[in-house]
Amino acid sequence: MQIAVVGTGYVGLVTGTCFAETGNNVICVDIDEAKVKKLQSGKVTIYEPGLETIFERNISQGRLHFTTDIKEAVKDAEVIFLALPTPPGEDGSADLSYIMGVAKDLSAIIDHYTVIVDKSTVPVGTADKVHAILAENLDESLFDVVSNPEFLREGAAVDDFMKPDRVVIGTSSDRAAAVMRRLYDPFVRQGNPVLIMDERSAEMTKYASNSYLATRISFMNEIANLCEKVGANVDMVRIGMGSDTRIGKRFLFPGVGYGGSCFPKDVMALGKTANEYEYDFKILNSVMRTNDLQKERLSQKIIDYFGGNLKGKTIAIWGLAFKPNTDDIREAPAITIIEDLLNAGAHIKAFDPEAMENFKMIMSDKIEYTKDQYEALVDADALAIITEWAVFRTPSFKVVSQLLKELTIFDGRNLYDLAYMKEKGFYYDSIGRPTVTR
Repeated sequence: MQIAVVGTGYVGLVTGTCFAETGNNVICVDIDEAKVKKLQSGKVTIYEPGLETIFERNISQGRLHFTTDIKEAVKDAEVIFLALPTPPGEDGSADLSYIMGVAKDLSAIIDHYTVIVDKSTVPVGTADKVHAILAENLDESLFDVVSNPEFLREGAAVDDFMKPDRVVIGTSSDRAAAVMRRLYDPFVRQGNPVLIMDERSAEMTKYASNSYLATRISFMNEIANLCEKVGANVDMVRIGMGSDTRIGKRFLFPGVGYGGSCFPKDVMALGKTANEYEYDFKILNSVMRTNDLQKERLSQKIIDYFGGNLKGKTIAIWGLAFKPNTDDIREAPAITIIEDLLNAGAHIKAFDPEAMENFKMIMSDKIEYTKDQYEALVDADALAIITEWAVFRTPSFKVVSQLLKELTIFDGRNLYDLAYMKEKGFYYDSIGRPTVTR
Protein backbone atom coordinates (compact mmCIF):
# COMPACT_ATOMS: atom_id res chain seq x y z
CA MET A 1 0.00 0.00 0.00
CA GLN A 2 0.87 3.66 -0.33
CA ILE A 3 0.80 5.08 3.20
CA ALA A 4 1.30 8.59 4.56
CA VAL A 5 2.06 9.28 8.21
CA VAL A 6 1.54 12.85 9.39
CA GLY A 7 3.83 13.48 12.37
CA THR A 8 7.23 11.92 13.09
CA GLY A 9 7.12 11.84 16.86
CA TYR A 10 7.29 8.65 18.86
CA VAL A 11 4.09 7.08 17.49
CA GLY A 12 4.50 8.37 13.95
CA LEU A 13 8.08 7.21 13.49
CA VAL A 14 7.42 3.74 14.90
CA THR A 15 4.22 3.41 12.87
CA GLY A 16 5.78 4.49 9.59
CA THR A 17 8.88 2.36 10.00
CA CYS A 18 6.97 -0.78 10.97
CA PHE A 19 4.53 -0.45 8.06
CA ALA A 20 7.49 -0.06 5.70
CA GLU A 21 9.01 -3.22 7.20
CA THR A 22 6.08 -5.28 5.83
CA GLY A 23 6.57 -4.00 2.28
CA ASN A 24 4.45 -0.87 2.16
CA ASN A 25 5.70 2.39 0.64
CA VAL A 26 5.57 4.96 3.45
CA ILE A 27 6.05 8.72 3.36
CA CYS A 28 6.26 10.48 6.71
CA VAL A 29 5.65 14.22 6.84
CA ASP A 30 6.54 16.75 9.53
CA ILE A 31 6.73 20.56 9.71
CA ASP A 32 10.00 20.39 11.67
CA GLU A 33 12.59 20.88 8.92
CA ALA A 34 15.59 20.08 11.13
CA LYS A 35 14.04 16.80 12.25
CA VAL A 36 13.12 15.81 8.70
CA LYS A 37 16.68 16.49 7.51
CA LYS A 38 18.02 14.21 10.24
CA LEU A 39 15.57 11.47 9.28
CA GLN A 40 16.37 11.84 5.59
CA SER A 41 20.06 11.43 6.41
CA GLY A 42 19.32 8.15 8.19
CA LYS A 43 19.41 9.34 11.81
CA VAL A 44 16.72 8.12 14.20
CA THR A 45 15.43 11.01 16.32
CA ILE A 46 14.20 8.97 19.30
CA TYR A 47 15.70 6.18 21.36
CA GLU A 48 13.71 2.98 21.00
CA PRO A 49 15.31 -0.49 21.11
CA GLY A 50 15.18 -2.25 17.75
CA LEU A 51 13.94 0.75 15.79
CA GLU A 52 17.26 1.86 14.30
CA THR A 53 17.88 -1.45 12.54
CA ILE A 54 14.59 -1.59 10.64
CA PHE A 55 14.65 2.19 10.09
CA GLU A 56 17.99 1.98 8.28
CA ARG A 57 16.93 -1.12 6.33
CA ASN A 58 13.75 0.44 4.98
CA ILE A 59 15.43 3.71 4.05
CA SER A 60 18.17 1.85 2.18
CA GLN A 61 15.60 -0.31 0.38
CA GLY A 62 13.54 2.71 -0.65
CA ARG A 63 10.32 2.03 1.25
CA LEU A 64 10.59 4.75 3.92
CA HIS A 65 10.69 8.44 3.00
CA PHE A 66 10.47 11.79 4.80
CA THR A 67 9.29 15.21 3.69
CA THR A 68 7.97 18.54 4.92
CA ASP A 69 5.52 18.75 1.99
CA ILE A 70 2.13 17.35 2.98
CA LYS A 71 0.88 17.47 -0.61
CA GLU A 72 3.75 15.25 -1.70
CA ALA A 73 3.17 12.88 1.19
CA VAL A 74 -0.53 12.25 0.60
CA LYS A 75 -0.63 12.55 -3.21
CA ASP A 76 -0.96 8.80 -3.83
CA ALA A 77 -1.81 7.63 -0.33
CA GLU A 78 -4.46 4.99 0.20
CA VAL A 79 -4.25 5.45 3.98
CA ILE A 80 -3.21 8.57 5.90
CA PHE A 81 -2.29 8.17 9.56
CA LEU A 82 -2.58 11.20 11.81
CA ALA A 83 0.12 10.71 14.47
CA LEU A 84 0.08 14.21 15.88
CA PRO A 85 0.61 15.51 19.42
CA THR A 86 -2.43 15.93 21.66
CA PRO A 87 -0.85 17.65 24.67
CA PRO A 88 -2.96 18.27 27.78
CA GLY A 89 -4.33 21.74 28.26
CA GLU A 90 -4.40 23.54 31.60
CA ASP A 91 -7.73 21.90 32.39
CA GLY A 92 -6.46 18.41 31.48
CA SER A 93 -8.33 18.17 28.17
CA ALA A 94 -6.47 16.97 25.07
CA ASP A 95 -5.45 19.72 22.65
CA LEU A 96 -6.81 18.72 19.23
CA SER A 97 -5.63 21.79 17.35
CA TYR A 98 -2.87 19.93 15.47
CA ILE A 99 -5.24 17.18 14.32
CA MET A 100 -7.98 19.59 13.28
CA GLY A 101 -5.49 21.79 11.47
CA VAL A 102 -4.15 18.88 9.42
CA ALA A 103 -7.70 17.66 8.72
CA LYS A 104 -8.48 21.09 7.26
CA ASP A 105 -5.32 20.94 5.13
CA LEU A 106 -6.24 17.47 3.87
CA SER A 107 -9.73 18.62 2.90
CA ALA A 108 -8.14 20.88 0.28
CA ILE A 109 -5.77 18.20 -1.08
CA ILE A 110 -7.49 14.80 -1.27
CA ASP A 111 -8.76 13.92 -4.74
CA HIS A 112 -9.25 10.13 -4.47
CA TYR A 113 -10.74 7.73 -1.92
CA THR A 114 -8.55 7.76 1.18
CA VAL A 115 -8.85 6.29 4.66
CA ILE A 116 -7.95 8.93 7.26
CA VAL A 117 -6.80 7.25 10.48
CA ASP A 118 -6.64 8.84 13.93
CA LYS A 119 -3.54 7.11 15.34
CA SER A 120 -3.05 9.68 18.09
CA THR A 121 -4.76 9.14 21.41
CA VAL A 122 -7.83 11.34 21.13
CA PRO A 123 -10.98 11.96 23.20
CA VAL A 124 -14.24 10.22 22.42
CA GLY A 125 -15.94 11.97 19.51
CA THR A 126 -12.77 13.11 17.72
CA ALA A 127 -13.37 10.95 14.65
CA ASP A 128 -16.74 12.69 14.22
CA LYS A 129 -15.04 16.08 14.43
CA VAL A 130 -12.38 15.14 11.89
CA HIS A 131 -15.11 13.81 9.58
CA ALA A 132 -17.03 17.08 9.85
CA ILE A 133 -13.98 19.19 8.96
CA LEU A 134 -13.13 17.00 5.96
CA ALA A 135 -16.75 17.07 4.79
CA GLU A 136 -16.71 20.87 4.61
CA ASN A 137 -14.71 20.68 1.36
CA LEU A 138 -14.85 17.04 0.29
CA ASP A 139 -17.55 14.75 -1.01
CA GLU A 140 -18.06 12.06 1.64
CA SER A 141 -17.49 9.34 -0.97
CA LEU A 142 -13.82 10.38 -1.08
CA PHE A 143 -12.91 9.50 2.49
CA ASP A 144 -13.63 7.57 5.65
CA VAL A 145 -12.32 8.44 9.11
CA VAL A 146 -11.10 5.55 11.26
CA SER A 147 -10.00 5.41 14.90
CA ASN A 148 -7.01 3.07 15.26
CA PRO A 149 -5.47 3.67 18.70
CA GLU A 150 -1.91 2.56 19.38
CA PHE A 151 -0.98 0.30 22.30
CA LEU A 152 2.79 0.74 22.24
CA ARG A 153 4.95 0.43 25.34
CA GLU A 154 7.95 2.70 25.21
CA GLY A 155 11.01 0.48 25.29
CA ALA A 156 9.15 -2.35 23.53
CA ALA A 157 7.27 -0.45 20.82
CA VAL A 158 8.70 -2.22 17.79
CA ASP A 159 7.82 -5.64 19.15
CA ASP A 160 4.38 -4.40 20.22
CA PHE A 161 3.69 -3.06 16.73
CA MET A 162 5.00 -6.07 14.84
CA LYS A 163 3.27 -8.59 17.17
CA PRO A 164 0.22 -6.83 18.61
CA ASP A 165 -1.98 -8.40 21.28
CA ARG A 166 -4.91 -6.99 19.32
CA VAL A 167 -5.62 -4.38 16.69
CA VAL A 168 -8.55 -2.06 17.41
CA ILE A 169 -10.24 -0.47 14.41
CA GLY A 170 -13.10 1.94 14.90
CA THR A 171 -15.18 2.49 11.80
CA SER A 172 -18.76 2.31 10.58
CA SER A 173 -17.59 1.83 6.97
CA ASP A 174 -17.24 -1.66 5.52
CA ARG A 175 -14.95 -0.27 2.83
CA ALA A 176 -12.58 1.32 5.35
CA ALA A 177 -12.66 -1.81 7.53
CA ALA A 178 -11.58 -3.94 4.56
CA VAL A 179 -8.65 -1.60 3.81
CA MET A 180 -7.52 -1.64 7.44
CA ARG A 181 -7.82 -5.43 7.72
CA ARG A 182 -5.66 -5.85 4.62
CA LEU A 183 -3.09 -3.44 6.03
CA TYR A 184 -2.83 -5.27 9.36
CA ASP A 185 -3.02 -8.84 8.07
CA PRO A 186 0.79 -9.34 8.10
CA PHE A 187 0.91 -8.41 11.80
CA VAL A 188 -1.71 -10.90 13.04
CA ARG A 189 -0.74 -14.09 11.21
CA GLN A 190 -0.62 -15.98 14.53
CA GLY A 191 -4.30 -15.31 15.08
CA ASN A 192 -4.39 -12.33 17.40
CA PRO A 193 -7.65 -10.49 16.88
CA VAL A 194 -8.46 -7.52 14.70
CA LEU A 195 -11.40 -5.96 16.52
CA ILE A 196 -13.80 -3.90 14.41
CA MET A 197 -16.05 -1.59 16.41
CA ASP A 198 -17.62 1.85 16.17
CA GLU A 199 -15.36 4.90 16.30
CA ARG A 200 -16.36 6.07 19.78
CA SER A 201 -15.85 2.65 21.32
CA ALA A 202 -12.37 2.46 19.79
CA GLU A 203 -11.50 5.87 21.19
CA MET A 204 -12.79 4.88 24.62
CA THR A 205 -10.90 1.55 24.52
CA LYS A 206 -7.56 3.36 24.44
CA TYR A 207 -8.37 5.63 27.38
CA ALA A 208 -9.95 2.82 29.38
CA SER A 209 -6.92 0.55 28.88
CA ASN A 210 -4.33 3.11 29.96
CA SER A 211 -6.43 4.38 32.85
CA TYR A 212 -6.95 0.85 34.17
CA LEU A 213 -3.20 0.15 34.09
CA ALA A 214 -2.55 3.46 35.85
CA THR A 215 -5.13 2.44 38.45
CA ARG A 216 -3.29 -0.82 39.14
CA ILE A 217 -0.05 1.10 39.63
CA SER A 218 -1.62 3.60 42.02
CA PHE A 219 -3.41 0.84 43.92
CA MET A 220 -0.17 -1.06 44.48
CA ASN A 221 1.58 2.13 45.57
CA GLU A 222 -1.13 2.63 48.19
CA ILE A 223 -0.76 -1.00 49.30
CA ALA A 224 3.02 -0.50 49.55
CA ASN A 225 2.60 2.61 51.68
CA LEU A 226 0.25 0.73 54.00
CA CYS A 227 2.70 -2.20 54.16
CA GLU A 228 5.31 0.16 55.57
CA LYS A 229 2.85 1.22 58.28
CA VAL A 230 1.82 -2.28 59.34
CA GLY A 231 5.18 -4.01 58.91
CA ALA A 232 4.30 -6.13 55.89
CA ASN A 233 6.48 -6.71 52.82
CA VAL A 234 4.86 -5.59 49.57
CA ASP A 235 6.98 -8.06 47.56
CA MET A 236 5.27 -10.93 49.31
CA VAL A 237 1.87 -9.27 48.93
CA ARG A 238 2.48 -8.69 45.21
CA ILE A 239 3.43 -12.31 44.64
CA GLY A 240 0.41 -13.51 46.59
CA MET A 241 -1.93 -11.27 44.60
CA GLY A 242 -0.38 -11.95 41.21
CA SER A 243 -0.73 -15.71 41.61
CA ASP A 244 -4.50 -15.25 41.41
CA THR A 245 -5.37 -15.78 37.73
CA ARG A 246 -8.18 -13.24 38.06
CA ILE A 247 -5.61 -10.57 38.90
CA GLY A 248 -2.39 -11.55 37.09
CA LYS A 249 1.20 -10.51 37.73
CA ARG A 250 1.64 -7.43 35.57
CA PHE A 251 1.55 -3.81 36.76
CA LEU A 252 1.71 -4.83 40.42
CA PHE A 253 5.15 -3.38 41.11
CA PRO A 254 5.11 -0.41 43.48
CA GLY A 255 7.46 2.49 42.96
CA VAL A 256 7.68 6.25 42.64
CA GLY A 257 4.58 6.69 40.48
CA TYR A 258 3.84 6.49 36.76
CA GLY A 259 5.00 9.02 34.20
CA GLY A 260 5.62 9.24 30.46
CA SER A 261 3.66 10.51 27.52
CA CYS A 262 0.60 8.27 27.91
CA PHE A 263 -0.63 7.46 31.40
CA PRO A 264 -0.66 10.98 32.92
CA LYS A 265 -2.14 12.59 29.82
CA ASP A 266 -4.69 9.88 29.11
CA VAL A 267 -5.93 9.62 32.69
CA MET A 268 -6.39 13.40 32.82
CA ALA A 269 -8.15 13.45 29.45
CA LEU A 270 -10.57 10.68 30.46
CA GLY A 271 -11.29 12.58 33.66
CA LYS A 272 -11.96 15.71 31.63
CA THR A 273 -14.33 13.79 29.36
CA ALA A 274 -16.19 12.51 32.42
CA ASN A 275 -16.52 16.09 33.71
CA GLU A 276 -17.85 17.28 30.36
CA TYR A 277 -20.59 14.66 30.60
CA GLU A 278 -21.22 15.57 34.26
CA TYR A 279 -20.00 12.22 35.55
CA ASP A 280 -18.01 12.10 38.78
CA PHE A 281 -15.29 9.53 38.03
CA LYS A 282 -14.23 9.05 41.66
CA ILE A 283 -11.70 6.24 41.11
CA LEU A 284 -9.89 8.13 38.36
CA ASN A 285 -9.62 11.27 40.46
CA SER A 286 -8.09 9.21 43.27
CA VAL A 287 -5.62 7.59 40.87
CA MET A 288 -4.31 10.99 39.79
CA ARG A 289 -4.01 12.29 43.34
CA THR A 290 -2.30 9.10 44.55
CA ASN A 291 0.23 9.31 41.73
CA ASP A 292 1.06 12.95 42.46
CA LEU A 293 1.69 12.11 46.11
CA GLN A 294 3.71 8.99 45.30
CA LYS A 295 6.21 11.01 43.26
CA GLU A 296 7.05 12.92 46.44
CA ARG A 297 7.43 9.86 48.66
CA LEU A 298 11.07 9.01 47.87
CA SER A 299 12.29 12.59 48.21
CA GLN A 300 10.47 12.91 51.54
CA LYS A 301 12.17 9.75 52.82
CA ILE A 302 15.56 11.28 51.97
CA ILE A 303 14.72 14.66 53.49
CA ASP A 304 13.44 13.03 56.69
CA TYR A 305 16.54 10.84 56.96
CA PHE A 306 18.77 13.91 56.98
CA GLY A 307 16.63 15.74 59.52
CA GLY A 308 14.77 17.97 57.10
CA ASN A 309 17.83 19.86 55.82
CA LEU A 310 19.96 18.78 52.87
CA LYS A 311 22.28 21.78 52.76
CA GLY A 312 25.81 20.54 52.21
CA LYS A 313 24.54 17.08 51.23
CA THR A 314 25.13 15.46 47.85
CA ILE A 315 22.57 12.96 46.57
CA ALA A 316 23.45 10.62 43.70
CA ILE A 317 20.59 9.85 41.32
CA TRP A 318 20.42 6.73 39.17
CA GLY A 319 17.77 7.10 36.49
CA LEU A 320 16.03 10.11 34.94
CA ALA A 321 13.77 8.60 32.27
CA PHE A 322 10.23 7.76 33.35
CA LYS A 323 10.97 4.08 32.65
CA PRO A 324 13.93 2.02 31.37
CA ASN A 325 14.77 1.56 27.68
CA THR A 326 13.63 5.04 26.67
CA ASP A 327 14.97 8.57 26.71
CA ASP A 328 11.50 9.98 27.44
CA ILE A 329 11.33 12.25 30.50
CA ARG A 330 7.78 13.50 30.06
CA GLU A 331 6.08 13.53 33.48
CA ALA A 332 9.04 11.54 34.83
CA PRO A 333 9.00 11.07 38.63
CA ALA A 334 12.67 12.12 38.61
CA ILE A 335 11.62 15.70 37.86
CA THR A 336 9.49 16.00 41.00
CA ILE A 337 11.98 14.12 43.19
CA ILE A 338 14.98 16.19 42.10
CA GLU A 339 13.07 19.46 42.47
CA ASP A 340 12.13 18.47 46.03
CA LEU A 341 15.73 17.62 46.87
CA LEU A 342 17.04 20.85 45.34
CA ASN A 343 14.49 22.88 47.30
CA ALA A 344 15.75 21.16 50.47
CA GLY A 345 19.29 22.35 49.67
CA ALA A 346 20.86 19.23 48.14
CA HIS A 347 23.49 19.05 45.43
CA ILE A 348 22.48 16.47 42.79
CA LYS A 349 24.77 14.24 40.73
CA ALA A 350 22.77 12.25 38.18
CA PHE A 351 23.27 9.52 35.61
CA ASP A 352 20.91 7.91 33.11
CA PRO A 353 21.99 5.69 30.17
CA GLU A 354 19.84 7.55 27.62
CA ALA A 355 17.83 10.44 29.06
CA MET A 356 20.46 12.94 30.22
CA GLU A 357 20.41 15.07 27.07
CA ASN A 358 16.64 15.44 27.31
CA PHE A 359 16.88 16.17 31.03
CA LYS A 360 19.45 18.90 30.40
CA MET A 361 16.78 20.73 28.39
CA ILE A 362 14.80 21.32 31.60
CA MET A 363 17.61 21.27 34.18
CA SER A 364 20.80 22.24 32.40
CA ASP A 365 22.58 24.05 35.21
CA LYS A 366 20.72 22.93 38.34
CA ILE A 367 22.30 19.50 38.67
CA GLU A 368 25.56 17.76 37.80
CA TYR A 369 25.57 15.04 35.13
CA THR A 370 28.13 12.24 35.19
CA LYS A 371 29.65 9.95 32.56
CA ASP A 372 28.56 6.75 34.32
CA GLN A 373 26.65 5.50 37.35
CA TYR A 374 29.71 5.18 39.58
CA GLU A 375 30.98 8.70 38.99
CA ALA A 376 27.67 9.93 40.41
CA LEU A 377 28.53 8.25 43.73
CA VAL A 378 31.81 10.08 44.32
CA ASP A 379 31.49 12.11 47.57
CA ALA A 380 27.72 11.47 47.67
CA ASP A 381 25.98 11.16 51.01
CA ALA A 382 23.29 8.84 49.63
CA LEU A 383 22.13 7.13 46.46
CA ALA A 384 18.54 7.39 45.17
CA ILE A 385 17.38 4.95 42.48
CA ILE A 386 14.52 6.29 40.39
CA THR A 387 14.52 4.30 37.12
CA GLU A 388 15.02 0.52 36.98
CA TRP A 389 17.52 0.33 34.14
CA ALA A 390 19.07 -3.14 33.84
CA VAL A 391 22.54 -1.72 34.44
CA PHE A 392 21.45 -0.64 37.94
CA ARG A 393 20.16 -4.09 38.93
CA THR A 394 23.51 -5.75 39.61
CA PRO A 395 26.09 -3.07 40.40
CA SER A 396 29.39 -3.72 42.12
CA PHE A 397 28.46 -3.08 45.72
CA LYS A 398 32.16 -3.14 46.56
CA VAL A 399 32.61 -0.07 44.35
CA VAL A 400 29.42 1.50 45.67
CA SER A 401 30.69 1.06 49.23
CA GLN A 402 34.05 2.62 48.37
CA LEU A 403 32.56 5.70 46.65
CA LEU A 404 29.60 6.64 48.85
CA LYS A 405 30.42 8.74 51.93
CA GLU A 406 27.67 6.87 53.79
CA LEU A 407 26.34 3.41 52.91
CA THR A 408 22.85 4.78 52.33
CA ILE A 409 20.50 3.83 49.49
CA PHE A 410 16.94 4.96 48.83
CA ASP A 411 15.46 2.63 46.24
CA GLY A 412 12.32 3.78 44.45
CA ARG A 413 12.12 0.58 42.40
CA ASN A 414 12.84 -2.20 44.95
CA LEU A 415 15.78 -3.57 42.98
CA TYR A 416 17.78 -5.24 45.75
CA ASP A 417 17.32 -8.09 48.19
CA LEU A 418 16.83 -6.93 51.77
CA ALA A 419 18.99 -9.66 53.33
CA TYR A 420 21.82 -8.91 50.92
CA MET A 421 21.69 -5.21 51.74
CA LYS A 422 21.84 -6.11 55.44
CA GLU A 423 24.83 -8.37 54.82
CA LYS A 424 26.66 -5.60 52.97
CA GLY A 425 26.06 -3.12 55.77
CA PHE A 426 23.81 -0.65 53.96
CA TYR A 427 21.03 1.53 55.26
CA TYR A 428 18.47 0.60 52.62
CA ASP A 429 15.02 2.19 52.36
CA SER A 430 12.73 0.96 49.57
CA ILE A 431 9.00 1.12 48.78
CA GLY A 432 6.58 -0.96 50.87
CA ARG A 433 9.28 -3.14 52.46
CA PRO A 434 11.00 -3.12 55.87
CA THR A 435 13.85 -0.64 56.07
CA VAL A 436 17.29 -2.21 56.46
CA THR A 437 19.32 -0.36 59.09
CA ARG A 438 23.02 -0.50 59.77
